[in-house]
Amino acid sequence: MNADIDVTGVRLVTERLILRPFEKKDLDDLYQYASVEGVGEMAGWSHHRSKEESAEILSTFMEEKKTFAVVLKESGKVIGSIGVERYSPDALTEAFYLLKGREIGYVLSRDYWGRGLIPEGVLAVISYCFDTLGYDFLCCGHALTNLQSQRVCEKCGFSFLKETDYYLRSGESRRSCMNVLLSPKRFGRDTYE
Repeated sequence: MNADIDVTGVRLVTERLILRPFEKKDLDDLYQYASVEGVGEMAGWSHHRSKEESAEILSTFMEEKKTFAVVLKESGKVIGSIGVERYSPDALTEAFYLLKGREIGYVLSRDYWGRGLIPEGVLAVISYCFDTLGYDFLCCGHALTNLQSQRVCEKCGFSFLKETDYYLRSGESRRSCMNVLLSPKRFGRDTYE
């Protein structure tokens, strides 16, 4: 079952990042990375075509309280997001229907690709979801062609569960992999790194 989430007041700190709820002041940074063609498309959404579109998404992030702004410590700049999203039960197997979990989704400014920042942030969110919120599992999907997201899943300890169809906001679908990570506390693993 989809677990509850509310990131209000949550602040996760890693070596290079601060993960916190989005704020109104983040609009310019959000628009800067989300308007670059190819960035959103990697995550299954079209790049933003106007600052007004980014403002709508920012309002949604703030209202839904399930998305962390990924802030680079050295500059204070928002360079991406990590969402703790609702998952579709069809994307998983029956073994997960009675367990408490969510789906991790992420996007990062193209300027920061290849530096290991998203795995660093995702690991902090995983720790928060398991250790603080008591989730049983997390899942993370990616398009079959998105090798960068596949690598993030591998680095963060997710295991392949199954292939599935992922439906974009536009209504079209793309063939995807669904990966899963079980809580070490609940299922006896020592670590999830």
